[in-house]
Amino acid sequence: MEIRATTVLPAKREAITLHTADGLRLVGELALPPRDDPEATLICLHPLPTHGGMMDSHVLRKASFRLPALAKIAVLRFNTRGTTSDQGTSEGGFGEGESERWDVDAAIRFAADRDLPARWLLGWSFGTELAIRWGLDHAATEAQQDIEGAILLSPPLKRATNDDLDKWAASGKQLVALVPELDDYLRPGEARQRFARVPQAEVIGVEGARHLWVGEPYVRIVLNEIVRRVNPAAKTPLPTEWEEGE
Repeated sequence: MEIRATTVLPAKREAITLHTADGLRLVGELALPPRDDPEATLICLHPLPTHGGMMDSHVLRKASFRLPALAKIAVLRFNTRGTTSDQGTSEGGFGEGESERWDVDAAIRFAADRDLPARWLLGWSFGTELAIRWGLDHAATEAQQDIEGAILLSPPLKRATNDDLDKWAASGKQLVALVPELDDYLRPGEARQRFARVPQAEVIGVEGARHLWVGEPYVRIVLNEIVRRVNPAAKTPLPTEWEEGE
């Protein structure tokens, strides 16, 4: 069976509720490998909800559909406050990226409480701002050492400041930015300049790609780069076909 845009591979899927420190309940899903324990974990932070971003935004959805089976990666997705998807609506209202700090905190605490291994933040667009600004500044400080780093898809670097980047530089934790060649907000050349203040940051320009990563070839590039970072023991490039019964 060819793996297509709509293909859903086997996984153990669980509807979850995240509880924020300021009293909200957020809807989400945890997808685990179908048979084995996970080797790594993605905590997904979706694009801007006022422009249609949600936990089902297509790259995050495809990560949850494929990576548990293909790469033994757990994928945690959720709707930030006030965001709606097929899974439901999270409580609260859009906080312009400020009060969402508690949403990031709740997701990290959930992953820590479930003892999910090798935790990485995976942000896309607005989600990259949340990762950069709040990924190292959450209430569950005792869990910070369990965050390996962050993978940033189409980072606009609008809300995130140089001070935020300096915190990442001081932390030593990995930052990997996948920047579309034709992005609407930040293109590879400028991204390399902005991220230069984080010595351990890696900027990967993706030829021909745009901000929304439309097209299966670009999705596959993204998923392969994610797997290479979070579970290098997994085989890449990822298979493009799936045998029933695997």
